[in-house]
Amino acid sequence: MNVTTCSSDRLGDTWPQLPSEIPKTMTAVTFREFGGPEVLQQETLPVPEIGPNDVLVRVAAVSVGRLLDLAARSGKHPYASFSFPHVLGAEHAGIVAAVGSSVTHVARGNRIAVFPVVVDGEDELTRAGYSELSELVQLIGTHRQGAYAEYSAVPASNVTKVPANVTPREAVAVALAGAVANNQFDRAGGIGPGSRVIVQGATSALGSTTALLAKYLGAQVIVSSRYQDKREKLRALGFEHVLDGVEPRFVDEVHAVFGPEGANVIIDNLGSPMVWEHGMQVLARGGTIVSSGAFLGHQVPLNLQRLYSLGQRIVGVRTGNHTSVAKLWRQVENGFRSVSDKAFLLEDASLAHEYVERGDNVGRVCLVVP
Repeated sequence: MNVTTCSSDRLGDTWPQLPSEIPKTMTAVTFREFGGPEVLQQETLPVPEIGPNDVLVRVAAVSVGRLLDLAARSGKHPYASFSFPHVLGAEHAGIVAAVGSSVTHVARGNRIAVFPVVVDGEDELTRAGYSELSELVQLIGTHRQGAYAEYSAVPASNVTKVPANVTPREAVAVALAGAVANNQFDRAGGIGPGSRVIVQGATSALGSTTALLAKYLGAQVIVSSRYQDKREKLRALGFEHVLDGVEPRFVDEVHAVFGPEGANVIIDNLGSPMVWEHGMQVLARGGTIVSSGAFLGHQVPLNLQRLYSLGQRIVGVRTGNHTSVAKLWRQVENGFRSVSDKAFLLEDASLAHEYVERGDNVGRVCLVVP
């Protein structure tokens, strides 16, 4: 499935050219205090240095995320740890400008995407295949300087070559969200043809990617949004069954589509008590609800008797990992794409933050570094 929507100016559809020599300084967007979008300012910084296991990236496009960017900028990110001035920007795409002495799998000039979850070291969780839960995790743009800049320095292990027919904004749309979606499905036991999947709040960058990936994998998919205009946008993306997860009729409408068995897998990254309860009412025997976020609330009702009687599971998925990243890029190679809502120039980062704060987007918003 190849689904992409773009703004009329086609920002982010071309890859930048590399200079013959790497400059000493670069333009970046930083902030020096917590606050609203207006604290984002352009300034000149040194081009970051790289170590033997790192890659220097000439950034082409970088995501603008609600948690990793907006919450961090406002001082409300629960895991953020950085000093000022700070450069935001997690998942991004660009051209390899230089590689460290120990790097062999990419070379200068390669088009790449950067997965922002860095695990430096090994512990019990990394050895068990749950590296994303390790206390060793650091996020590019949160614990490390990010990619709201012309150049970024990242571990080579977090870099993946991008297929030739993928644009920077298409790469950014899936680089993190696609990896998280794959991990959600894996932790739920996997999905495929015949699976019945509900994605609540399917208009966010993660929600839309998760829903499109479920459809790409052959599942029967129901998507939801609380807003009529966004439900229309979901229909325009090709989803047949688009519901309001808050409405009391939601339960009957799900059974009308899936039958009395209900959904095998429900992805709920919202944390809305009513949406959660409606989801539990339509979860199949042995089914799984996956949560990777709770921006509408942290407390939801839970009927434990129903949970154990029906053998259901609730799984928290923090983010993706290298296994889910590798799976994602095989899917992209085979034609999977997500939805890119709108692109802004790097110098208009504050406008991009205002746009995402209003909740106007359906899919990923990104900054393009010209």
